[in-house]
Amino acid sequence: MDTRLSSQLSLNRLGDAPHRLMFFVGAGNLLLAMAWWAAWLGALRWPFAQMHQPWPYAGWLHAFIMQYQMLPSFIFGFLLTTFPKWMGQPEFERWRYAPVGVGLFGGQIATLLGAVGWDAGIVVGLFMTMGGWLAGLLTLGPLLWREKGTTWHARSCFAALSLGFLGLLAWLAHVLGASPFWAFVSIKIGTFGVLLPVYLTVAHRMFPFFAANVVPGYQAWRPLWLLAALWPLSLAHLVLELFHLYGLLWLVDVPLLGLTAYMLWRWWPRGEKPRLLTVLFVGVAWLPLTFALYAGQSIAYELTGVYWLGRGPAHALFVGFFGSVLVAMVTRVTQGHSGQGLYMPGVAWFAFVAIQVVAVTRVLAEVLPDTPMWQAVSALGWLVVFLPWVARIGRIYLSPRADGRPG
Repeated sequence: MDTRLSSQLSLNRLGDAPHRLMFFVGAGNLLLAMAWWAAWLGALRWPFAQMHQPWPYAGWLHAFIMQYQMLPSFIFGFLLTTFPKWMGQPEFERWRYAPVGVGLFGGQIATLLGAVGWDAGIVVGLFMTMGGWLAGLLTLGPLLWREKGTTWHARSCFAALSLGFLGLLAWLAHVLGASPFWAFVSIKIGTFGVLLPVYLTVAHRMFPFFAANVVPGYQAWRPLWLLAALWPLSLAHLVLELFHLYGLLWLVDVPLLGLTAYMLWRWWPRGEKPRLLTVLFVGVAWLPLTFALYAGQSIAYELTGVYWLGRGPAHALFVGFFGSVLVAMVTRVTQGHSGQGLYMPGVAWFAFVAIQVVAVTRVLAEVLPDTPMWQAVSALGWLVVFLPWVARIGRIYLSPRADGRPG
């Protein structure tokens, strides 16, 4: 890095816009979370070092960190930026969004310290996370009743984040001594009550809009009935999992497969299109694949009583869909809001292509010989995939906009 660029880097710039702070927090959380998880899985498979065995169980803790601390950092960053734009209201001042970033980042740091031995960190991290999450709800919520019309996408995202706070309360109950069932409730709410609805809502509003702006003749297809159908199906999947009715999941996963496949077919731009747009829809392609795996697993379980694919379908959703769209969407927002131009830089291409390999590896790990080895390899692969990309976007958030504009 040259001297001139170094002199331009400043932590103070993180307060210039919500996405700067929250994406920077999310990028740091992403690497820290997976560094711990990769080390834990590696030590489990190859006892090269003695890793602390945390309580709650490390696998549940991993799910909590990813769903309530890492990915929500990016989600809050996006929504704190777009809510005012969607509803035609003034942008948020720094003091409104700074507590969200502090809570989620500090919460994850404390939680990870708890995972490696500081037991109090689990409780401290949870309360910090709840504080940051609540600050986000109290910042976003008032816009919903101040707007003149009804922005259904905003209400959908807010409903998901409100469910997320219930998930945090369920996790708190378990941490304070309640049944492990409440940890299970928290994890499932995080997947099918928070992340999937938020991702689907943002994709429904933004992806066809992006395509219509750059692909000649493209007709944006965003019927509200689609969003209205996806919500109850996602919640039905959540309820069936909570009661361990895995043999009945196909009843909702087959419709989810059909809807997401049809959605992808209607959204996919025909003809020439920018690569930064293409990656968004490649990420969406993981959705019908995910629900095909879920439905197949459910039917096989009903017929044989064997849970053949284990956590494979879940990781098709987590790594394939959530991971791919994370790279594509954060790259797009970062490029556009930093004055860099809407293109996919080399490190973003590496991250996107490589995360496809990591996703496939993690799904297949459930059925390959030596599953623990492939799980550890996938976790290490996640770090390799994201390290160059995080280094680049982190530097951008600390730098002035390339076009000299504020924000």
